[in-house]
Amino acid sequence: MTTDGQRSLAQRLTGIDEIECVTPDLNGVPRGKVMTAEGFLEGRRLQMARGVLLQCIMGGYPAARFYGSDDGDLALVAEPSMIHPLPWSDEPRALAICDADELTGESSNLSTRGQLKKVIARYAARGLVPVVATELEFFVFAPNTDPTQPFRPPVGLDGRREDGQSAFSVSSNNGLRPFFSEVYKCMAALGLPRDTFMHEMGVSQFEINLLHGDPLLLADQTFLFKHLLKEVALKHGLTVVCMAKPLAHTPGSSMHIHQSIVASDSGKNVFSDENGQPTAMFRHFIGGQQAGMAEFTALFAPNVNSYQRLCHPYASPNNACWSHDNRAAGLRIPASSPVARRVENRLPGADANPYLAIAASLAAGLHGIEHELEPTAAIQGEFEVPDNLSLPCTLHAALERLKRSQLARELFGQEFIEGYIASKTMELTSFFDEITPWERRVLAAQA
Repeated sequence: MTTDGQRSLAQRLTGIDEIECVTPDLNGVPRGKVMTAEGFLEGRRLQMARGVLLQCIMGGYPAARFYGSDDGDLALVAEPSMIHPLPWSDEPRALAICDADELTGESSNLSTRGQLKKVIARYAARGLVPVVATELEFFVFAPNTDPTQPFRPPVGLDGRREDGQSAFSVSSNNGLRPFFSEVYKCMAALGLPRDTFMHEMGVSQFEINLLHGDPLLLADQTFLFKHLLKEVALKHGLTVVCMAKPLAHTPGSSMHIHQSIVASDSGKNVFSDENGQPTAMFRHFIGGQQAGMAEFTALFAPNVNSYQRLCHPYASPNNACWSHDNRAAGLRIPASSPVARRVENRLPGADANPYLAIAASLAAGLHGIEHELEPTAAIQGEFEVPDNLSLPCTLHAALERLKRSQLARELFGQEFIEGYIASKTMELTSFFDEITPWERRVLAAQA
């Protein structure tokens, strides 16, 4: 960082005592350390064990061989544009999103932020710039102190809890206006522009659309927004849940990814030709997406609960079909002008790591461009999913598919894919160590 940059940063952090230096782990959870502002501004190196990046969702770690038997350190290197005072903190704190780099200086293969940067660099080498936008859905619930009980929406201004009739409503009856007012203020303070916001189909479910832009920036913004939601909710006595499917008989929460590509020299969308018609590169990008979706399902749907969402065939299509403006397809081409032609990947859930989901989706598309893969015919209306376009429907099946994927190893490296599978296998084993209420309720009487 230049002297002028250091001076500007010092001014921005005036009055700040501590900096939360975080990087996304495998699941997209912020992990890191808290550093004094003095040490941060002096540029002291901050180190963290490599194994932290493979920490599973329950808190444990796979065998040390997956992250280096010595479990040596990584350096947390702050991204200068992603250092922000925390508007929700009652104490003078800031947060810095960091890269996780090896001590030799290169990006760690275990870093999902680093993986996304590598994919973007591969596009740049071809004179291309990917552009993405994310749509994130989430639920706002009353506190849930007993995990054996279902989540419930907060009590509204009329003294009742929402019952599922409020989709696309702009009413203030749910009593969440103060919460969302602070969310918007915090977004503005963190430089997170928002496009549209709405009440989604589920009970106390909402969606926010972030403006399209650089993939790394959008991943950072989605990462920050999820963190912001949970922190602000705690201040308001609420619980924000980004599970893929927190409620039965209710649509789940997605993180749709809109993708287009522009030429780095002209800034023109390469998915449309001079006459406004789809290009060969557009077809090849879709072909690549189709080729990678089944093998990458475990990256888009990373948890046991992810597949509860994918059981709903309309709102959450579990297929690699593509279509013009058909939400039943896993790959949807939204109605738009030629300059805005894009591909929407509808598979990722709100529980997906935004860095990894965007990296996997863009990497698959680039693979199609590089190998000139042709997509299947587009589908419209009601359709039956062909066997070759169906996707794994359980985490176990998705991990088995990922294990066999040479493409995943080519695009993300052996170390990352093996570590990911090891961590996710631990989570799956932990799930199978418990007996669910359904099993006790339905099966016990038949034994």
